[in-house]
Amino acid sequence: MLRMQAPLPDRYLDDTPEHLSERIAAAKATLGDRVFILGHHYQRDEVMRWADARGDSFRLSQLAAANTAADFIVFCGVHFMAESADILTAAHQQVVLPDLNAGCSMADMADIDSVEEAWESLEQVVDIERVVPITYMNSSAALKAFVGRTGGAVCTSTNARGVLDWALGRGDQVLFFPDQHLGR
Repeated sequence: MLRMQAPLPDRYLDDTPEHLSERIAAAKATLGDRVFILGHHYQRDEVMRWADARGDSFRLSQLAAANTAADFIVFCGVHFMAESADILTAAHQQVVLPDLNAGCSMADMADIDSVEEAWESLEQVVDIERVVPITYMNSSAALKAFVGRTGGAVCTSTNARGVLDWALGRGDQVLFFPDQHLGR
């Protein structure tokens, strides 16, 4: 379960790379299969060397869900990735995002307040039952929940065309966010 975590203490930020490597190796040895470290493609080599699995955000979330032996999922990525893994993992698993400042500019292009406001505006001018919302995987859990509540779907870059075809088969219009270019 994704929980609020405290910021990383300064002692870790001020530590040497060598000492941090020793600490990580010791922690992995102690925890064994209870910890599963995921590294997104965009991470630096010094982070990726510790990853048990590498890939894109969706694949890593699927791997986290499949690894039910791990109590701790360390997701070396950004907020939406850790949230996605948390949605898919078991209740006993704790998803940890090492860098709480790690964000995604694309995921930040749409927030729940703006999307709900747009939805309410659409309700005033169109038959909202004929509008299907779709969000890209690179979005917050709140936006994924919104599309679920309103009959929409979450897509990846790989399946976007198929999801758009599905949506247009169910409705006359699509509200696509946050990536307008993928939605076209």
